[in-house]
Amino acid sequence: MRFRILGTLEVRADGARVGLASPRQQRALAVLLLNPNAVVPVERMIDALWDDEPPATAVKQVRNCVSALRSRLGEAGGAIVTDGPGYRLRADADELDSLRFRRHVAAARGLAAQAKLVDAVEEIRAGLALWRGPALDGLRTTTLAGRAALLDDQRADAVELGAGWRLRLGETGEVVRELTEFCGEHPTRELSHLLLMRALAKEGRYAEASTVFHGLRRRLAGELGVDPNPELRRLHDRILAEAAPEPADPEPEAEPPHRFDRAVTELAEAVTWQWRAEAELRSLHRPQPIMLRWSAAARPGKRVLRGDLDDIAGTFAALPVRQLVVLGDPGSGKSVLALMLTLELLRTRTPDAPVPVLLSLASWDPQREHLDSWLAGRLAENHPALLNAREYGAGAPTRLVLGGHVVPILDGLDEMPADLRVAALDALDQTMAVGRSLVLTCRSAEYEQVTRESGAVLSAATVVRLEPVAREEAITYLSARQGEDRWLPVAERLRRDPDAALARVLRTPLMVDLARIGYGRPHADPAELLAAADAETLEGQLLDSFVPNAYARVPQPPGRNPKTSPTGRYTAEQATRWLGFLARHLERARSRDLAWWQLYRAVPAGTRAGLAGALIALFFVVTGWVADGPELAAVYGLSFGGAGYLTHRFGRPPEPLRTELRFAGAARKFAGRFAIGAAVGVLLGLGWSLAAGLVGFLALVFGLVFAVHVWLAKPVDASRVSSPRTILRNERTGAIALSVSYMVSLGLFDGMAFAFTAETRFLPVLGGRYDLALAIAGGVAGVAFGFFMARGVAAVCYGVAGALAGGQVFPAATNAVLPIVAGVCFGAGIGLAVLVTRAWGNYFVHHLWLAATGRLPWRLMHFLDDAHRRGVLRQAGGVYQFRHARVQERLAAVTGED
Repeated sequence: MRFRILGTLEVRADGARVGLASPRQQRALAVLLLNPNAVVPVERMIDALWDDEPPATAVKQVRNCVSALRSRLGEAGGAIVTDGPGYRLRADADELDSLRFRRHVAAARGLAAQAKLVDAVEEIRAGLALWRGPALDGLRTTTLAGRAALLDDQRADAVELGAGWRLRLGETGEVVRELTEFCGEHPTRELSHLLLMRALAKEGRYAEASTVFHGLRRRLAGELGVDPNPELRRLHDRILAEAAPEPADPEPEAEPPHRFDRAVTELAEAVTWQWRAEAELRSLHRPQPIMLRWSAAARPGKRVLRGDLDDIAGTFAALPVRQLVVLGDPGSGKSVLALMLTLELLRTRTPDAPVPVLLSLASWDPQREHLDSWLAGRLAENHPALLNAREYGAGAPTRLVLGGHVVPILDGLDEMPADLRVAALDALDQTMAVGRSLVLTCRSAEYEQVTRESGAVLSAATVVRLEPVAREEAITYLSARQGEDRWLPVAERLRRDPDAALARVLRTPLMVDLARIGYGRPHADPAELLAAADAETLEGQLLDSFVPNAYARVPQPPGRNPKTSPTGRYTAEQATRWLGFLARHLERARSRDLAWWQLYRAVPAGTRAGLAGALIALFFVVTGWVADGPELAAVYGLSFGGAGYLTHRFGRPPEPLRTELRFAGAARKFAGRFAIGAAVGVLLGLGWSLAAGLVGFLALVFGLVFAVHVWLAKPVDASRVSSPRTILRNERTGAIALSVSYMVSLGLFDGMAFAFTAETRFLPVLGGRYDLALAIAGGVAGVAFGFFMARGVAAVCYGVAGALAGGQVFPAATNAVLPIVAGVCFGAGIGLAVLVTRAWGNYFVHHLWLAATGRLPWRLMHFLDDAHRRGVLRQAGGVYQFRHARVQERLAAVTGED
């Protein structure tokens, strides 16, 4: 008898696998195997068998379970003996893989101590070969998880041991390949990253070693709030010193070799981390997931291709032209297949192969944007560091697309507006006709309709259709974890009446999964599924149960990680209301991508323009009132408030900044910007007849304000996966820095002009209350200000506002407090005007409005992140999407109007 726990739980006798009758038997055996040759008290076995409150008959049921387990194991069942207060499983290293693994590791350590590194490496490899995945994969309960995690840590220690020995043997290339993948799976293990950095440095790949260090440092700071250990920091300093270039003459610096190759490699790493995390969050690697089967359309002289989820990547790689169209009914698993195909292609990718990139087609407008331009734009949105020309060369996203370094896996042609599908398919046919690789998913009916309208398209592509879920597979999936008895009525109805509403609904993976989620809890009765009168009613029932079940209140286990576990602060009613509002917003926008910077579209255009204008006007009203009473207050408020209103009513919508603080290599640019800012300060000071010392001070302030922005450079590390929170943090940093700089500089100027102006008149009109020369100066400043913020419309609007307000002549301040108040309010108004023209400021204002009116939570990003952890939303780069289009459609339909 052989027991295997280094992966999924397996029991083998004479080469054949021994099946265990129930999950309780599996858990009982698992807890015994985690403690071989040691007594496991009955109390601990109870904890392992029941995550929730155990029944009153728990002790008796444990005895029955052990008795059944002994019977199931046959002769080997005698190894389970009753010993005092519990049970003990007698096993040696030849019978249990975890004991064999420890024996290999101990032997390897002994060989290494004798300087026999080659033998030690072979021994450690033999031990690691016993692993088939995480210990007790798919069977972890609260009690089992801790001991299983210790085994996983022992495996990680062994990997690091072997890598260290192989580095000493000079096998740097193999170590780099192995540890690159391992560090992706263990993103905060410092020793693994240290060894990978050493291996990269020995191969002269200093930039990549530095990238590994910076990635680890960000993750440690973000997840644990700590810095890398001193040894890692010292190694990074040595790597930087070794990589420092020799002094060169002032000739233009040649582009470093392999710069673009690094962009390809790091894109592959980023996409892998992104979708691997999503697959784990959605439990797509369960030990027994529901089977997705597919078959290809028959072609003359060709054999009919058939397979399941495990075969699709191999089938795609073997196609003479790597173009694949995946069709299926709503909820048939097209998106899951696309995700798993992406991960498998990444896993088997060779260094020179293109990178599969999974994207939703819903945001593409083929009538306005070329496919390659859209692909490059999505790469830049999801991985903004690719825009860093200094690291990867100019236009890296476009070069990745046009150079064939990307395999687009485009999900959801059917999710595009109906009037764009024909144009989209025609554009795909034209762009991909030269034999480029492509994967496209679509609902069957919509694809057939669009091909009828557009004619023969994608003629070289292989078309496969996802098949309905077989009855027995659905029954097995539903009852595998909850026990057969509760699902017997459902199983009987499915077998007896294959054409009933229940059978028709449970032919798609989505509905089967919703049934398992909705009726998998002990108090739920699956027999309720039999009461639905028709398929449409039953589908609606399952879709409606999704969000309430996702937000059901259940006891949380001890030691819960708040960064990876759902919070209990949201009720199902709140979640349904807020998610329903977001679903309606997306349906109106005909989009699947929930981007925080586009939330303003959920507010009517007049309302959002009015909000921006009113907030801006408020500060300028106070400024004018302090300076010269209510008349000047009205002029200031109407001028700048009106400019803000018109800019937001008719101007270009803002996009997120992609910035981070960087000082290296910015000296020359800083000096240039400083000179421009100083010149602006001098001109403004002279225009308002300020003293020479004040003009010099303004020149210094404006110079610093203009120059400081060169330190906000695009990020370097392309391997960092952009998430909604990452993009929001970057945008917030840039937006606040920009706003504060304008607030300080123009607030100082206004305060000084009010306090120290000599009241010089150049071209006075209207009885001396208005000066045309000052109006022209203010108008030019307003045009420049508006153009820098939001281009054309804002330039005109703020130019007029600057002319109207700047030409006003008002008396000098009568005390020292008034200029301070006026300067602070004027600067705050300018800062706010800048802020609301940036994506984060625009989002901030409109989110506050929607939260105040009850349509969204106050902590929206926290709520969306929590919904992602619960599996209601999925993350696709910098945006969220509902887990399935039908969930979005249903929520939008049933939650009513705003």
